Amino acid sequence: MTKNREPRDPSATTTVSQITLRSPAELADALPYMVGFHPDDSLVMVAVHGEGGRFGGRLRVGIPAEPEEWEETARLVADCLVRGSERRSGKPDGIVVYLCQDPREDETAQQVMARLRPLAQRVRIACGALDVPVLEALCISDGRYWSYCCPDPRCCPADGTSLAPAGTSVMAAAATFAGLQVRGTLKEIERRLSPLRGPTAEAQEQALDRAAAALVPRILDGATKEQVGAETVALVRTLVQRFTLTPPAEGGPRADDWDDALLCHDEAASLILGLQDREVRDIAAEWMEGEEAAPALRLWRALARRCVGAYGEHAAAPLTLAGWVSWSTGDEPTARIALTLALQADGEYRFAQLLHHACNEGIDPEGLRHCLREQRLRREPRRRRRSTRPPGRRRLPRPRSRRTSGSDR
Repeated sequence: MTKNREPRDPSATTTVSQITLRSPAELADALPYMVGFHPDDSLVMVAVHGEGGRFGGRLRVGIPAEPEEWEETARLVADCLVRGSERRSGKPDGIVVYLCQDPREDETAQQVMARLRPLAQRVRIACGALDVPVLEALCISDGRYWSYCCPDPRCCPADGTSLAPAGTSVMAAAATFAGLQVRGTLKEIERRLSPLRGPTAEAQEQALDRAAAALVPRILDGATKEQVGAETVALVRTLVQRFTLTPPAEGGPRADDWDDALLCHDEAASLILGLQDREVRDIAAEWMEGEEAAPALRLWRALARRCVGAYGEHAAAPLTLAGWVSWSTGDEPTARIALTLALQADGEYRFAQLLHHACNEGIDPEGLRHCLREQRLRREPRRRRRSTRPPGRRRLPRPRSRRTSGSDR
């Protein structure tokens, strides 16, 4: 089987890098490079096209905790991958399936493989019902892999086979040369976008309560709604500038702690509530490229972590903005995770729905970037004119008229 890394522009002349995978071991090693992260607790399916086995569309979902849900899940994911592939590049000639889950406290990796075997079988049946065979089905658990399709113990022994150490395989070298990146595990990426806990979360929820009591009446009042929006956009501008002037710490939890320290509870609360307004959120989406993108992404992640307690649903806005900036800057795996979390926070959040669909369909984000640039150009000249108007030309208030009684009106 062959994995192609194609240039984004179909008319580009860049040479296509080709990575050939010949065994279950190489297929297992290739998984994080295909999805961009280590997909723990996941069912992953990859479409295969043509005689050479070119990889096409891929799909990842969480493994349902209840076995009663496995048959319906298998049917839905098989249909989704096959129909989606038909729309984009034709019906697949086969599918490769991965089941990734680490052992619970009371089981071994081999027991995980045995426990998930019925799910693998249901996926194979669901794909076969659509006339697309499963070419390989692998279970990956605790650094080992098993094949559900290969009966040869010399190739796939009963106790599994160890995965190659990270970064040491031919696949790792080829992927690095091709520009493919692995951004940690799914849990690590989700943790950076998940609500804070402990005393910090309690203090943040109290700040959100205070901000809601002060801001919500103003937002509901048509006379002050626009003013609240302007204040929110000004705060976004201030905080993006603050994050720009404060370089990020190196990766991992320390980087998030560093960013959290740049944002006080009251600022976070005001911005979280202000971003619930669609027009304000659309303006915030303009910080999407160039030097503004990285600090904006740090800000949106930090805000998503501050959507604690009763305000969990409010995370849809900053999570969607985080997903949008990630997609706009080429990080599609992180974008999909952020947008999925946004829809978990609010399944009816339309902006997240649209972006999630567009990202999964491989649509170029440049169309939306162009619209946002035009929106910014239309709005910012007015703001600059207001801020640069010469003091001598500002309109002065008229003197108040006086009643004949001498009292001020």
